[in-house]
Amino acid sequence: MRRQQGFSLLEVLVAFAILALSMGVLLQIFSKALTTTAISETYSRAVALAEAKLNAVGVDLPLEEGVHSGDPEDGMDWIISIEPYPLQGWLAENPPLQPYRITAVASWPSARGTRRVVLRSIRLGELR
Repeated sequence: MRRQQGFSLLEVLVAFAILALSMGVLLQIFSKALTTTAISETYSRAVALAEAKLNAVGVDLPLEEGVHSGDPEDGMDWIISIEPYPLQGWLAENPPLQPYRITAVASWPSARGTRRVVLRSIRLGELR
């Protein structure tokens, strides 16, 4: 008898099964990478918004105690909180300037609930 050349049906089926498993794993990896990239891009926009609002204090927003918010930008809500920063020790005695703690929060809805970015800074302002 002559021996036939080529692959048997079983070998072809095993090769297709391995290929299908490999493709499934690769698609999961690419899907996760796309999701991570989208989340990272959203966080970058939120940080840029919070930083812009933080930089607006003293220019567009007065440097005085209070809470400020406005219309959402790029689908993100923002809040600026300004409160006096307590001084301690020898600094509390007759300070030349009043330090303020400024907190900027940018938040947005997502599939897993509300996400947010919080930035804080201390600025010096006039004594009250």
